[in-house]
Amino acid sequence: MKKKPILKHELGLLDGTMLVAGSMIGSGIFIVSADIIRNVGSAGWLIAVWLITGFMTLTAAVSYGELSGMYPKAGGQYVYLKEAYNKLIAFLYGWSFFAVIQTGTIAAVGVAFSKFTAYLIPQVSEDNTLFSTTIGSYNFTISAAQCVSIVLIIFLTYINTRGIKSGKLIQNTFTITKLASLFGLIIFGFIMLKGDVWNANWTNAWDIHQLNKDGSTVPYTIGVLGAIAAAMVGSIFSSDAWNNVTFIAGEMKNPQRNIGLSLFFGTLIVTLIYVSINLVYTGVLPLIDIANAPKDRVAVAASQVIFGNFGTVIIALMIMVSTFGCNNGLIMSGARVYYTMAKDGLFFKRTGTLNKFAVPQFGLWIQCLVACILCLSGKYGDLLDMISLVAVVFYVLTILGIFILRAKRPDHARPYKAFGYPVLPVIYILLGLAFCILLLIYKPQYSTGGLIIVLTGIPIYYLAKHYIKDEEENTTA
Repeated sequence: MKKKPILKHELGLLDGTMLVAGSMIGSGIFIVSADIIRNVGSAGWLIAVWLITGFMTLTAAVSYGELSGMYPKAGGQYVYLKEAYNKLIAFLYGWSFFAVIQTGTIAAVGVAFSKFTAYLIPQVSEDNTLFSTTIGSYNFTISAAQCVSIVLIIFLTYINTRGIKSGKLIQNTFTITKLASLFGLIIFGFIMLKGDVWNANWTNAWDIHQLNKDGSTVPYTIGVLGAIAAAMVGSIFSSDAWNNVTFIAGEMKNPQRNIGLSLFFGTLIVTLIYVSINLVYTGVLPLIDIANAPKDRVAVAASQVIFGNFGTVIIALMIMVSTFGCNNGLIMSGARVYYTMAKDGLFFKRTGTLNKFAVPQFGLWIQCLVACILCLSGKYGDLLDMISLVAVVFYVLTILGIFILRAKRPDHARPYKAFGYPVLPVIYILLGLAFCILLLIYKPQYSTGGLIIVLTGIPIYYLAKHYIKDEEENTTA
C-alpha cells in the first residue's frame, strides 16, 4: 500500500528567522511613515510609534515561544487558540485569516510589487487601464499593475506547490538580499545625514499635533491617544506576519527550540531596521516633505536625497525584492493554517491532503484564488485598513491563552517559558486592548468592517459542524 505523504522537517533556525523577517518586511516601511507623521506631527513621536510597535511585536513574539514549544504543530496560532479556548474561536481566526488577513495582505503586497516595477517598466503602471466597464453605479477597471500582481501570486503559488525546499530557497535568497539592501540604505543614510534638517526636525520633537500637507498644524485638545492609535495602524501592518513561522511548525527541525528563537531573532532584526530607517528619514527630509511624499513613498524621496536621481531606481529595485520575498513567505506559510483546519473538519476536505511533494497544494491554490480576486476587486486597500485591529484582537486572545493554559494544563511540557511572564504578556494585552478600543472610538471605519468579517464566521462554523455531523452519521449508517 502506497504511503500517504507527510510534512517534512526541512527548515532550520536560519530558515525560520528568514521567514519571520521576510514575511514582516514588505512595502509598508517604505510608505506608511508619511501617514504616521501627518497624525503625530513630530520626529520624536514618529520614532515613538515605531518603538511602541516594536516593543509590542517583540513581546508577542517571545510570548508565542512558550505556545510554540507546547504545540509544535502545523497551523500555529490556530492551534494555540483551539487549545486555550475552543474550536469556534480558532475557526473565527482561521476564517478571518483566509478571508482578509493573509489573502488581503498577499494581494496588497502583490500590487505594491507592480507599482514599483512601474518605475522601471512604465507599461505595468496602475494608471495603465487594460479593461473598464460600468456595472450599475460601480465602475470596474483592471489595470496592468493588477494583472502583474496576479501573475506574481500565481507564480509563487506554483513554486510552493513543488515542495518546501523550493519555497525555502526563494525565501532565504530574497530575504538576505533584502536585509543587506536595507542595511546599506541605513548606512548611506546616516553618512548623508543633513545636520540642519536633523536639528530642525528634532527641535520640539515631542510636540504632538496634526500636520497638514500644506504645512499647517492642528493641536490636539483631546484625542491624543486616538491619534497615536491611528498612527499605529500603519506601523502594526508593517510589522505584522511575524507569526507566520508558527504556521509551518510541522516542517521545522526541532520546532520546540527553533520556532521561539526564530520569532525572537526575526522580530528583533526587523524592529532595529524599522527604527533606524525612520531615523534616516528624519535626518534627510524635513517633516513636511515626509508628510507630502508623492503617493506617500517616503523611501523614494529619501533615496533621491541620498543617491540623487538614481535613488528612485534603487528603491524600486529594493521594494521589488522586498515584496517578492514577502509574498513568498506569506503564500508558503498561509496554506498550512487551512491544512490544519481541514484536519479538524472545519475547512474544505481536500485542503487536508498533501501532494507528492508533501505540501498542501489545494490550500495553496484556493488561497491564490481569493488573493487574486481581491487584487481584481481593487478593494485590497480598504481590506488592509481592517487587518490591524482584527490581527491585534487575535494576538491579545492568543497571549491571554498563555495564562489560561498555565491554569488548565499546568503539567504540560513547556520547553520554553514566556520571557518576562507575567509582566510582559500583561503589558502587551493592555497595550493591545488600548489600541483596539481607541480605534473603535476614533477610527470606527477601521474596525466595523473587520469585526463584521470575523462575525460572519460564526454561522459558517455551525454550518460546517452540521455538515460534518451529517457526513459522520451517513458513514456510520
